[in-house]
Amino acid sequence: MKVLVIGSGGKEHAIAWKLSQSRHVNNIYCAPGNAGIAEIAECIDAKPGDFSTLIDFVKYEWIDLTIVDMPELLSQGIVDTFQREGCKIFGPRKEAAGIGASRVFAKELIRRFGVPSAEYKVFSSYLQALDFVRLKGAPLIIKTAGHAQAPDIFLARTVDRAAEILKLIMKDNMLGEAGRQVIIEEHIEGKRVSFVAITDGITIMPLSSLSVFRAPEDAGTDFPPGDAGAYSSAHHLSPELESAVKEKILRPLLKALRSTGMMYKGILSVDLIISHGMPFVFDLNSGFQNLEAQTILPRLRTDYVELMSLALKERLAEAAVSWGDETSFCVTVFSKSGAGLHPERAKIKSLEKIKDLQDIMVFHENTSFDNHDTVAAGSIVMSVNATGSDLRKAGAKAYDALEKIQFKGKWHRKNLGDSALE
Repeated sequence: MKVLVIGSGGKEHAIAWKLSQSRHVNNIYCAPGNAGIAEIAECIDAKPGDFSTLIDFVKYEWIDLTIVDMPELLSQGIVDTFQREGCKIFGPRKEAAGIGASRVFAKELIRRFGVPSAEYKVFSSYLQALDFVRLKGAPLIIKTAGHAQAPDIFLARTVDRAAEILKLIMKDNMLGEAGRQVIIEEHIEGKRVSFVAITDGITIMPLSSLSVFRAPEDAGTDFPPGDAGAYSSAHHLSPELESAVKEKILRPLLKALRSTGMMYKGILSVDLIISHGMPFVFDLNSGFQNLEAQTILPRLRTDYVELMSLALKERLAEAAVSWGDETSFCVTVFSKSGAGLHPERAKIKSLEKIKDLQDIMVFHENTSFDNHDTVAAGSIVMSVNATGSDLRKAGAKAYDALEKIQFKGKWHRKNLGDSALE
């Protein structure tokens, strides 16, 4: 079986790595890939947004399955385009992917079907939004209606801070088209946790929970943009709470999508707030987000190709998903400029020292080749994943491996495992 993965980030690396373990897969291709993916797949010089070139490649090479997990491509209709050409592809069609592309669409849909979420209002006018904030008071959550590459969800603990955020988004156009509208919603105090599921449009199957380490609200310039790490499963998500997520969130979401005639086939990521023992939807995303694939897939024992194949055939109810008992822990490695050095020119050393380490995997996010050297190609360079019998042991393994990787401008958050156990 030949498989093409579209993308060049850490989740594509994790997906390609998981595919390499499948008994069904003989050849893996990636467009365009990165330096890490190149070790397990043949990287193709094609832009992810160039659908016609990708389809020509799929037909020429007789690719059996294409996997796309980039929300921007899903919202542009890449799945619809491939299917019209008779090419098998895993991911939701354009209309269904709207639940992850438009927060307004998602909020309206889940409110209509009674899925627990915060009360909200949508604004296109800066002055009207500002008047509402002054009337409502703080704290409040402010979100862009569309998803942006930069952080696009803000907690405003004061009215002045809310006004500042609204100005940056709606007047200064800080986040571009994504901030043309904003959603202002009530702040539900609680723990934030992500829950990932796979669906064939008929059955929705929970995969795993995870907790993500995000930058502190007052991080300033000392913290590069991006999530600092993650671990799975989320230890504060009890079996009873997982059951509540399935019954009160996941199944009603699928019902909502089906009621509108949308057959969502693919990965669905639900960002939750757990408050007083109850789950509330905080955000929805099409496909794996942030560090989800890198953190979850190392624990998955079921053949991922078989799981996707059943979803495409609308036979997901027949699947039996098996997970390892271990904890998976992931730390993000950043590149910060220094002494006139640009991150994309930083040579990464000593990667070979961790290739043979047990229970360790490095997933490249933004890397490329400079002659024969692997170099950083962005502020988020890679993530180091480790599995262990518990959170503390998995974290210790990840940090031990991380210390072996060296490049100028390297930076990471420390003691993430300890903060998770507090």
